[in-house]
Amino acid sequence: MEILIRESPEAGCLLGARIIAGLVRRKPDAVLGLATGRTPLRLYGELVRLHREEGLDFSRVTTFNLDEYVGLAPDHPQSYRRFMDESLFGPAGFDPARTFVPNGVAADLQAECRLYERRIAAAGGIDLQLLGLGRNGHIGFNEPTGSLSSRTWIKILSEQTRRDNGALFGVAEEVPRHAITMGVGTILDARRCLLLAFGPAKVRAVELMVEGAVSALCPGSALQLHPRTTVVLDENSAAGLHHTDHYRWVDAHKLDWQRSD
Repeated sequence: MEILIRESPEAGCLLGARIIAGLVRRKPDAVLGLATGRTPLRLYGELVRLHREEGLDFSRVTTFNLDEYVGLAPDHPQSYRRFMDESLFGPAGFDPARTFVPNGVAADLQAECRLYERRIAAAGGIDLQLLGLGRNGHIGFNEPTGSLSSRTWIKILSEQTRRDNGALFGVAEEVPRHAITMGVGTILDARRCLLLAFGPAKVRAVELMVEGAVSALCPGSALQLHPRTTVVLDENSAAGLHHTDHYRWVDAHKLDWQRSD
């Protein structure tokens, strides 16, 4: 893992946006795996700015979102499809035909999951997968004790996750109990993973993910096995790590070609 600690969530999001923008400039037809939620909003805002002010072109980029709630239509106010359309795809000029989000109201959810895997494969695989980290260590909606080799499938959300997401719905009881999500194995197939985690609520999850044992109890720990994972933290989320001096030293002494851009 590459551990990058920045002074604030804003600085971390700007770094993440720079990494994604650099990939798109080098490879205009890149395939991005994208995440939803509060964590990447500032990052998406910076990508929109780069598109509008600096001409960053996303028209040939293909995207696959990590997950979607079961039972929410694409136009539902809390659907992840609507979140992405409003936060990134529309404002940054993505081709709608190249943006994919699991269909949470598909007549056959299992067939939808298998189709999603085939679409990712047909696109040539994901070049960069953006991730957040749940307070219980989940990535995507892969909750603790699930398989670390899973593929896209229907998952039952934990009560912790439903409580954490409840603010977006008004009350936790309205949060769906199921979601379609890329599996951990699907995520690990990406050529690069970029995970953002900010704030004191993520301290324990970050500690287990980065310095704990690889375990299904912390699905994010599977990223230790990935050949190229970049973890962007702020000072608060990094507070529980035991080797921050080492991470800062490595970050400060990289060769030019090793830097994350």
